[in-house]
Amino acid sequence: MYITCLDLEGVLVPEIWIAFSEASGIPELKRTTRDEPDYDKLMRWRIGILKEHGLGLKEIQDTIAKIDPLPGAKEFLDQLRAEGQVLILSDTFTQFATPLMKKLGWPTIFCNSLEVAENGEITGFKMRIEKSKLSTVKALQSIGYDTIASGDSYNDLDMILASKAGFLFRSTEKIKADYPDLPAYETYDELLAAIRAAMV
Repeated sequence: MYITCLDLEGVLVPEIWIAFSEASGIPELKRTTRDEPDYDKLMRWRIGILKEHGLGLKEIQDTIAKIDPLPGAKEFLDQLRAEGQVLILSDTFTQFATPLMKKLGWPTIFCNSLEVAENGEITGFKMRIEKSKLSTVKALQSIGYDTIASGDSYNDLDMILASKAGFLFRSTEKIKADYPDLPAYETYDELLAAIRAAMV
């Protein structure tokens, strides 16, 4: 029994913070988990920048409403879900992810939640569980599943390395160089073929 665990941003949809950085004209917000391995540090830094500029949840959600899945992502996901169980494991937040899940055909996602004041200011965030991607993969394995995992960033490496098969997808040159033993793919057709081969 296999479950495929996929990262969301950079794999199925564009990076939300990069899109918001461009929409808001704040270049610092382009920094993602591809650049900063410490997610807690990254999010506290982002919240500080939002506060400094007087921006809150509504402004980010307005940007997310205009984001579409990456070309071919929904078709890839539909094919994968027709052949086995798929779980999206993301460090994003339910307040960000819901409109994107609608566009992807409502796949199952495990993610985190934001703490938002009445005036819409993002005041903090609540992680679902520590090391959520790795913890989830290990939990799935403990109930009899083999996991196959794919992602593009530092925060995906734990789940990729802990899975029966793991793949980098559209990752950075640095991550690919640091982990030369991990197969790295650029197209959905390549990734789908690799996942199918791993299920045999």
